[in-house]
Amino acid sequence: MKWAEISVYTTNEAEEAVANILHETGAKGVVIEEVPSDEQDDRALEDTPQTRLVLKAYLPVNSAINETVDTIRQRVHALRAFRLDVGSGNVTVQEVDAQDWESAWKKYFKPVRVTKRIVVKPSWESFDTENPEDIVIELDPGMAFGTGTHPSTILSLRALEETVHGGEQVIDVGCGSGILSIAAVKLGAQHVLALDIDEAAVKATKENTAVNGVEAHVTTRQNDLLHGVTHTADIVVANILADVITSFVPDVAKALSPGGLFISSGIIKAKEWMVQKALIEQHFVIAASREQEDWVAITAKKR
Repeated sequence: MKWAEISVYTTNEAEEAVANILHETGAKGVVIEEVPSDEQDDRALEDTPQTRLVLKAYLPVNSAINETVDTIRQRVHALRAFRLDVGSGNVTVQEVDAQDWESAWKKYFKPVRVTKRIVVKPSWESFDTENPEDIVIELDPGMAFGTGTHPSTILSLRALEETVHGGEQVIDVGCGSGILSIAAVKLGAQHVLALDIDEAAVKATKENTAVNGVEAHVTTRQNDLLHGVTHTADIVVANILADVITSFVPDVAKALSPGGLFISSGIIKAKEWMVQKALIEQHFVIAASREQEDWVAITAKKR
């Protein structure tokens, strides 16, 4: 069987949005690489100082592949309307054999320690630890929206590691692969309400919570942010775009118990001020701000 390797040249700011486009068009996983300067084409050189990335996805070659690639190009270009810096947005395609496609995943994904205690590993790799406090999360790229190694995800995991002490009620907004929900339960949370507007994300979260043996503690449902949610929580975590975070801070305030914490991530450094302003206007206190590369995660406490 032949597969089409679709490469999208973009920036770290648009990474999550482009990855979602690829998944929504049928990709079983996305490989994310930084683009070496000597491999950038003329269009990539027009990018702003954002980190330049190439996202690679694999789709079966069939009669609809050309139409699918055109759709990807159009949707990537349309991201500019949301004020995202997509860089060149160049999309290239090449055919690869099934064996090459399968080996590509195993070449890229190995067990990774993403925080002091949390290790993320694919199913085909073993990980032995002598530390009883280690938490191992099994996550396959073919099932999910990432592998837990993106800076915004790592920052979210670190924030959860520092704030979940046992028995908490948690809401995970924009759950994606479910990695944050899984981590919260394994860190000691009593229950997680995992929400995502994307049906594929809901399916992935259900699969991944089952694989990791925490499905009894996670309720997953399709939902637009916190619309209609009456559930109250000790912690709300959202690893999504800064513009989206600022739009629903008032809903987060309503969903949190007094003294509750809001962990927001997926924020590029240039938009940190915007999120902090929205939080302060809703009477949150900024408890912590963490940075990795060009990404920021903020932990804020409800007064």
